[in-house]
Amino acid sequence: MHNRRVECEGYRRTDGLWEIEGRIVDTKPFAVEETYRGHRPAGADVHNIAIRLTIDEDFVVRDIEVLMPEVPYPTCTGAIPNYRKLIGARIGAGWRKAVNAVVGSTSGCTHARELLFPMATVAFQTLYGWEDAMASPEERAERAAHNIAGRKGQGADPDRPQFLDGCYSWSSEREVVARLYPRFARPTSSPPAVEGDSTATRSRSALSSAEQYSAKR
Repeated sequence: MHNRRVECEGYRRTDGLWEIEGRIVDTKPFAVEETYRGHRPAGADVHNIAIRLTIDEDFVVRDIEVLMPEVPYPTCTGAIPNYRKLIGARIGAGWRKAVNAVVGSTSGCTHARELLFPMATVAFQTLYGWEDAMASPEERAERAAHNIAGRKGQGADPDRPQFLDGCYSWSSEREVVARLYPRFARPTSSPPAVEGDSTATRSRSALSSAEQYSAKR
């Protein structure tokens, strides 16, 4: 009854900055009559909203552009100027809070605001993955020195990857960190679930429900 497509891409610019582009498109498989746009055939865009973030090596927003080629109300575009207030904000810890403070509630578009969150993830994937395939040795050395200086300025260990403890697999208590970054691994703080444990029982129950749902489809 509804389809939402979200696409995000990251690019390296020739001036050393980075661009993260995102687009969100909503469609319906049936025709609808709208108050402002009138008849909308099946498959027509309900929303088509695009954002381009320009960021630097420190994930600081240098520029932002919001486009709304398809929105259901003519007033939706009135929120676009407010997104400029994100210039100077940094993608990382506190990004969601910064976004909500600037374009939350009646200050922004719900769908454009939601798009900024997966775009943040793509920003990290873009900046942390490019050097292996594209950068020259000089660029790698320069970027490493820049990152170390930034980490020292924040009072953090310059050798500790920023993504540690950011998700389940990259927990300092798990095997991946113990294998790839043993210096930053720490013993697990809780024993594994055992038979009869309520957590294990709930997990098995949830998995069973998911499998049954998949089988019905």
